[in-house]
Amino acid sequence: MVHTMRLLRHINEVGAEHRGNVVALGNFDGFHRGHQVVIGEAGRLAREMKLGLTVVVTEPHPVSFFAPKAPPFRLTPFRERAQLLEQFGVDQLLVLPFDKSLAGMPAQDFVTEILLKGLDTKHVFVGYDYRFGKGRGGGTDVLAWMGEMEGFGLSVIKPVTVGLEGYAGEVYSSTLVRQALQAGEARKAAALLGHWWSINGRVTKGDQRGRTIGFPTANVELGESLQPKLGVYAVRVHIEGDDRVIHGVANVGKRPTFDKRDVLLEVHMFDFDETLYGKHLRVELVAFLRPEQKFEGIEALKNQIHRDSRVARIVLAEPENARDRLEAPTLDRYLNLFPEPHIRAR
Repeated sequence: MVHTMRLLRHINEVGAEHRGNVVALGNFDGFHRGHQVVIGEAGRLAREMKLGLTVVVTEPHPVSFFAPKAPPFRLTPFRERAQLLEQFGVDQLLVLPFDKSLAGMPAQDFVTEILLKGLDTKHVFVGYDYRFGKGRGGGTDVLAWMGEMEGFGLSVIKPVTVGLEGYAGEVYSSTLVRQALQAGEARKAAALLGHWWSINGRVTKGDQRGRTIGFPTANVELGESLQPKLGVYAVRVHIEGDDRVIHGVANVGKRPTFDKRDVLLEVHMFDFDETLYGKHLRVELVAFLRPEQKFEGIEALKNQIHRDSRVARIVLAEPENARDRLEAPTLDRYLNLFPEPHIRAR
């Protein structure tokens, strides 16, 4: 049976059937392994208490609200994040519009209005560094003493440290994932996330130059997604409404051979010749092949694309890259991995 998550886009949409749950608070950008511990432990207690599991996030991200001209930094746009949370087993996702009103709400009012009056929260889970309320004035201390006064439980997840080579002792964070992607380390980013990192968007009509040289491409704008290291990647493509996983090679860059300046994702899918304009793609970056470069002419570019395609096919056939996704994060897998409560501090 396919799990379906309820999506609530405002606190006013919360009805009696949505209240009285275990609640996890955070932005969960990227839904990396540290985030999975927070929501996994919330899910464990929800099952023990026979309650629902609710995740509360804000949209847009507070950084986008306070610094709208900042470079794109999101690891998972809302659509992808919601899909990951649903796949994990979250029962409902409450999305609070991050506007002037929410930004100016004191921490105590957030607890009273959202967690208590709105959700009738029975237990809250947060990461050790969670901040909320006007001026980020609230933290785990506010949640703790208000929980004691109002009768809801609180669990604070300690820092989750990384065991990967080069990152030993560091704490899982969205910043670490961004650093890996900006260095072209797609496989490390995937290991930190526990799932492939992807660029999501609709296919737009470009110059159609690829088709004239024998390598038709689907063009996807990065939008608010983080810009990874510019260059060529081996990729896996998912088309909305289609169960196929299509292998390909993609260029994330400015296309200097044609004197372009805007950054675009251009995807050439192997053994594929269908029209995709207007369709939504999820393009998973599996391996960085080479930096973007400028070629002297079309023939030199074509020869390089042939070489890139051969390398990408070999990379994508490797066992660790051949699975549909990595071990897709789900609550059941989390609980099997940690049958006892994992690094929870009450």
